[in-house]
Amino acid sequence: MDASIISALAALTGAAVGGLTSGIANWLNHRSQVRAQWLHHEKNRKQILYRDFIEEASRCYIDALQHDDADIPGLVGLYAKLSRMRALSSKPVVHCAEDVARKILDTYLEPDKSFVQLREMAIDGTIDLLRGFSDACRDEFEELRSNQF
Repeated sequence: MDASIISALAALTGAAVGGLTSGIANWLNHRSQVRAQWLHHEKNRKQILYRDFIEEASRCYIDALQHDDADIPGLVGLYAKLSRMRALSSKPVVHCAEDVARKILDTYLEPDKSFVQLREMAIDGTIDLLRGFSDACRDEFEELRSNQF
């Protein structure tokens, strides 16, 4: 073979390999960016849902501690958020949210609490219905963060 043909083939092969490498690197970079954006979007959706659930559950729980008649619209909102969690969240988060909802329903059946009893519950920590749920949410966000990197 002629030396000029070998040189030309080597140059073409080098250019093809370089172009292919550059294309693959760009594709991988784009894929990584899309995944990071998706994870960020999912995290934001969950944060909003969990915040709304915590606020709704807190309102319902205080109402249940002070009244015998259930706040039906509040409970409907609570269960709607719980159903959204079943579609978006991990099983531990859903399980803790179900426990919160069940405890709220059970609380409506208990005698009403006075302000003094509520204060005692706050002091000994028994009023904190959402601690397990909050811990499960934090664990889920830490897992999301570890999957991102």
